[in-house]
Amino acid sequence: MKILILSHKEVLELLPIKECIPLMREALIALAAGKVHQPLRTIIRPPDAKGIIGLMPTYMSGDAAAFGLKAVCVFPGNPAQGMDAHQGGVLLFSAETGELLATMNASAITAIRTAAVSGVATDLLARVDACNLAILGSGVQARSHLVAMSEVRLIKRCRIASRHIEHARNFAEDMRPDFSFPLEPVGTVEAALEGADLIVSATTAVEPIVRREWISAGAHLNLVGSCFPTTREVDSETMAAASLFVDSRESTFNEAGDYLLAARDGVIGPDHIRAEIGEVLKGDKPGRTSPEEITCFKSLGIAIEDLAAAGYLYRKAREQQVGSWVEF
Repeated sequence: MKILILSHKEVLELLPIKECIPLMREALIALAAGKVHQPLRTIIRPPDAKGIIGLMPTYMSGDAAAFGLKAVCVFPGNPAQGMDAHQGGVLLFSAETGELLATMNASAITAIRTAAVSGVATDLLARVDACNLAILGSGVQARSHLVAMSEVRLIKRCRIASRHIEHARNFAEDMRPDFSFPLEPVGTVEAALEGADLIVSATTAVEPIVRREWISAGAHLNLVGSCFPTTREVDSETMAAASLFVDSRESTFNEAGDYLLAARDGVIGPDHIRAEIGEVLKGDKPGRTSPEEITCFKSLGIAIEDLAAAGYLYRKAREQQVGSWVEF
């Protein structure tokens, strides 16, 4: 048989964020409906290695039944060399025979589906008139999230803050031709958050860079940078003040430093999580309840998102006869 191999460039061409947003919406609904078997990711941390490797298996039943496995390395030093910190592959397997159907660039899929999921959460939770965007970070996820936010809200202004102001300036210069609204690099997180009603934090911060007093009433936050239990991007006061939504409770209780460290400080507990995004999409749990409410989506990235993206890519590549089809 032949398997499909999709490169980074091919994934980007076949899966624009605009198409991925409704795809992620359906994947999260399937998770909430019990159609997904998804164990926690396994993280391997060799003490002398420069990075880690994560294994993310999953299975989805129904018309699009399939097995999936993402094997992804995270190397924090990569961005300094002009590379994505995430490197790896997404494998797609037949639900009928277990045959390997495809292997796809994980860096590209991760960038697209993570931003698309934030797009789903933002469309669901942010005020309909939210238009002032703040992006913290200037890497791969910051760029894809700028696209996703512009797909679900009519953005009037975007401020960008990064650890190094020149990175924020480069971000704005690179992205400006693709957007009609102003992109403004600023020197501090506080300056970026002033008046913002949409916030994306996509950084490598270990300690909080966002303080509660900088966040406007009615704002919506997407927290995507930290995926380890010992790191966080926002302070405990922010977590306590916000209505919290997650992609997966199990993942949050085991991996989300933004939640776990605030819980350790005693300001929140398990009941502080209002809902998984899929539960709100299904109508089982409420979303935003007032214009003044601060809402927060803590994104960890879960395997069903990769499987849904891979299945869609496989079908589209087969229809268009693109990618490399290799005897296996």
